[in-house]
Amino acid sequence: MNGNWMFGGDTMKKEFVVIGLGRFGGSIVRELVKQGANVMAIDTDSERVDEFARIATQAVVADTTEEETIKSLGLWNFEHVIVAIGEDIQSSILTTLILKELGVAQITVKAQNDYHEKVLRKIGADFVVHPERDMGIRIANNMMSNSVLDYLEISSEHSIMEIKANEKIAGNSLIELDVRAKYGVNIVGITRGDEIMISPAATERIQVGDILLMIGADVDINRFVKKVIQK
Repeated sequence: MNGNWMFGGDTMKKEFVVIGLGRFGGSIVRELVKQGANVMAIDTDSERVDEFARIATQAVVADTTEEETIKSLGLWNFEHVIVAIGEDIQSSILTTLILKELGVAQITVKAQNDYHEKVLRKIGADFVVHPERDMGIRIANNMMSNSVLDYLEISSEHSIMEIKANEKIAGNSLIELDVRAKYGVNIVGITRGDEIMISPAATERIQVGDILLMIGADVDINRFVKKVIQK
């Protein structure tokens, strides 16, 4: 899945629908609004809708498994609909099917498991995400690597990570490592003892024990750790 599916381009002109306001759906609503997008938030739970009425452009209590409901809300006019329905796989599939039949341009759906994903792809979901599984993989990778000290998730696929430099990369300058070209990640800061370097110079040489603040896609950071730090 393209990591920029919900952040790329000019979100000021974009309109999204998020169906299902649990932890995953709710975080997407908040992030899209923060990025300047117009967001319609939908859930069957009136309390959740009340909570997001103050955040989203529009918040609606609705059952999206009914075609007439989706038609009355005019959801086919939105360029991207995110189906983040929680445990109810049937509702998720029905909603996706109706949205597809009505011609919604892009549909992203949260999957509960591999079977759910297979069905979603068969009925035409454009993107399928596994937030819980992906987070589990990410945490496991971090735990397996003693060099990863901390990380902060900044989107569903991007993170900021603190990585401890070892003798394998010590002595190299940032320009020699060239991590942006080779791995698609950026070193945006270095902590060396009590000294903190923000946007360090390309000629800065890394020392053993330096803490590198890296930003990028999770897959790219993990690739860097495996190939450069752990090799």
